[in-house]
Amino acid sequence: MHGIRRLILLALVVLSSPTASGAGNESPRFWGDTWRGWHFYEDPVPEAELPRPVPPKPAAPPATARDPRRAARPPELIDLERLRQQVEDLRGIAVMRPTEANVRRYMELEAKVVAQASTFADVAQRVAWTTPELDPTLQGRPVNAKALEVFEAQQMGDRSRSIAELGRDHVLLFFFRGDCPYCHAFAPTLEAFQGRHGIRVEAVSLDGGVLPGFASARRDNGAASALRVAQVPAVYLAQPFTGRIVPIGFGVLSESQLLERISAAAAPAFEAMVPSAVRQLGMP
Repeated sequence: MHGIRRLILLALVVLSSPTASGAGNESPRFWGDTWRGWHFYEDPVPEAELPRPVPPKPAAPPATARDPRRAARPPELIDLERLRQQVEDLRGIAVMRPTEANVRRYMELEAKVVAQASTFADVAQRVAWTTPELDPTLQGRPVNAKALEVFEAQQMGDRSRSIAELGRDHVLLFFFRGDCPYCHAFAPTLEAFQGRHGIRVEAVSLDGGVLPGFASARRDNGAASALRVAQVPAVYLAQPFTGRIVPIGFGVLSESQLLERISAAAAPAFEAMVPSAVRQLGMP
């Protein structure tokens, strides 16, 4: 009887062991412990979380795929960048440590760069000589003295004709003072300009004085204050029926300066470029 009881207890111990329950290396479950009874409660052991797989990093594209333009660059540009960097490096070394060897090394490289630039300038000059559309001396204002005379004469003729057309509905307002020596010096030029280019000059005296050639000058009636004339002689281009007034210049001006400035002030683009210079006043 005692032997049977011992066999039963031994079987219970074996069945309640982890190996007998088939759990392997897992921790024993509470329901396998018969000695705790059926009313015992215990939280289950949390299962270990499996590590999340790390996505592989994308392989870096080759240099040619990242910047195809750089891969297709001419070797001359690569050499130029390398030369610039070398010049900067040698200059920096020579400045920070101005020994004879460092300064000489920088100056030798700089001399090579200057010689290369001089060669380029010579080739560019020869190309310009043989290609008229690329010659800067043939575009715009000439540099040759004789050609410059022809250019200025032609330009003056064109401007004179445009000012004669302008004189149909425009006048020049000439503000002066009778005690101003610069006004006396400028008056003959302005009088000759009026007769040569066909635009009328209306002289306005700020102090009631007179000038030779402008005996019929009118006394200022407030126009000078409205235009804020602070210096004389002063010349304005005015269009009486619209009241548009544009300053031409102050001080003694030459005939060529008057031609150039009047032509520029009458152009439609002038007001767009300098809107603050254009005024609208009621003209008598």
